Amino acid sequence: MSTDTPSGGPGGPRATRVLVVDDQAIVRAGFAAVVDAEPDLDVVGEAGDGAEAVRLAAELRPDVVLMDIRMPGMDGLTATRLLMGGPEPVPRVLVLTTFDQDAYVHDALRAGASGFLLKDALPQDLLAGIRVVASGEAMLAPTVTRRLIDAFADTAPAPDPALLETLTPREGEVLALVAAGHTNAEIAEALGVTTGTVKSHVNALLGKLDLRDRVQATILAYDVGLARPRRAAG
Repeated sequence: MSTDTPSGGPGGPRATRVLVVDDQAIVRAGFAAVVDAEPDLDVVGEAGDGAEAVRLAAELRPDVVLMDIRMPGMDGLTATRLLMGGPEPVPRVLVLTTFDQDAYVHDALRAGASGFLLKDALPQDLLAGIRVVASGEAMLAPTVTRRLIDAFADTAPAPDPALLETLTPREGEVLALVAAGHTNAEIAEALGVTTGTVKSHVNALLGKLDLRDRVQATILAYDVGLARPRRAAG
């Protein structure tokens, strides 16, 4: 584990810098060991609460913060909000928790997190999540994605068409499919285009709507009524 300079071989790409935040030392150590064993990932620090996480993030400039939610003192949600409101470049936050509850998912994403995984996720899923959010995408645990969408059923406000006027019809289609949880490959298949074309549409709509990533796009789509949850039968 490094606490100062990023790793990466001479002439090679810089390793993704990761800060691990959890109030349980043994859990922190376990996550750090899994992450630091990867050649493209570098654990640059560990924090035991939200306040320490904010301080270390300012000092160490991690690319990704693995953030626990429930911690004594400053919790992970508050820390995430502070990190998102801090100086550029802000880190990507991947929330890790044992609490598989709608409120935590919603609040974490509203706070600015780019991903949400349960602590019982497989090591390969954790590593994939770090890489996904580091690349600018969003990562949601499959077990919580559908309930996240359902959570907007009774709270989504009336649509505001003006908010989406800058989008082309195809970008609107792509946004709706993103909000439904589809990958670029799945969207490409549904629309009969290449994944590169889909990525271009996603980047364009994020830019037009001033959104950071697919998580924010999903939230906006439900907020304005562009997308609606599908209730399970029965």
